[in-house]
Amino acid sequence: NKKIKSSMQDDEVQRIKSEAADKFSPEQWLSDAAKRAGQMSITTHPCTFSHPSARKNKNGYVTSVVAKINRTPDGYLKTGNVEGGNDALGNAAVLDVYKFLMLTMNDGDTLLEHIEKESNLAKELLSLPSEGYDIIKDGLTSMIKSDSMDAVTSSKIKQVYFPVEDNNSYHLISVLSNSGLIFELRKRIDDLRFSDKQKELRELKRSNLYSERGFSEIYDITTIGFGGTKPQNISVLNNQYGGKARLLSSIPPQLTKRDIHFPNKDFFKSVIRFYDIRESLLKLHGIFKTGIDSSIPRRNLECGRDNHIEDILDRIIERMAAVRTVSIEQYREETSTLPHYQKVWLCVPYLEERQQQNEWLDELCEVISKWILAAYRKVVKKPLTLGSAERNYIHALIDSYREALR
Repeated sequence: NKKIKSSMQDDEVQRIKSEAADKFSPEQWLSDAAKRAGQMSITTHPCTFSHPSARKNKNGYVTSVVAKINRTPDGYLKTGNVEGGNDALGNAAVLDVYKFLMLTMNDGDTLLEHIEKESNLAKELLSLPSEGYDIIKDGLTSMIKSDSMDAVTSSKIKQVYFPVEDNNSYHLISVLSNSGLIFELRKRIDDLRFSDKQKELRELKRSNLYSERGFSEIYDITTIGFGGTKPQNISVLNNQYGGKARLLSSIPPQLTKRDIHFPNKDFFKSVIRFYDIRESLLKLHGIFKTGIDSSIPRRNLECGRDNHIEDILDRIIERMAAVRTVSIEQYREETSTLPHYQKVWLCVPYLEERQQQNEWLDELCEVISKWILAAYRKVVKKPLTLGSAERNYIHALIDSYREALR
């Protein structure tokens, strides 16, 4: 009985092997694959990422979108600029056919691309004795063809009514996700975080050991899931990555607050105000009112007068230094209406002229002395009338600070 049972098992094994050999022979498998290929659609923008049930509606299956866009070195992250690859959605039992069409040939193109351009390689691989090349080709390429002549979309996909000029009409645009970009991002982030090389470098850092190569970290990453417990219902790529994709932080940038704005018209109207030197002006006015008949020694009065004017000048020089610091980032020659002497005084592009010439400095000293006198008349309620001797003295004192202003 044992011998009979063993012989029956051997026969069964041989029968199964024989059937498997017939079923998976190139001729038999290709013929069967061509019949099954239409159960899956190749796409670059699966509609199921917008809604899991968006693939089919009362009008039939949603038209699969295959975007073929050449790479453009324009700096944008978009379809065509990233090697994301094709995706597919449909019956998971046809996955073997999809993988077959996505095989990369020696020239770098996929088998599907060879079939589309009807290369000699495609004709050689798909020509069967029992069935002609055209029959196999039409069957396999049904994976990228729609049964309907019209594009079919779904109400579950985000829609945008885009106006056009033709009689106030519009195009209805379906907003779809490029799954290749989604999972290329996942792949790059995972390589950056979990590759063996990254782990080695992190271990060196923890051990405080030197390495010629550094590494990068990405923080605030969020994981998003598609398809729940059935990621295969979304797409092939989604199933390969377990239905998990990565999202980078997209919060608004933290802008640096500008404490100093580069003047566009006039330094003495935009950067410094009369009020900024109010305290020094009031003290200066007190000295003017005291006069030479006061019991206070004249030398002390003159010293106090000079100190208050120098305080004002120090405030101007302080603002000057701050404006020069931001001039590289904020100064725009094409929009600036600054007087030329102020451009030389404040802007980096005029540094050579600032150091080698003096005409702009003569004009600046004259403007500063007039601005201080104007501030005195504006801030003080009952200012004294200053004569030419006082005005000339203030100008001479400012002129003695020429190098500090340069």
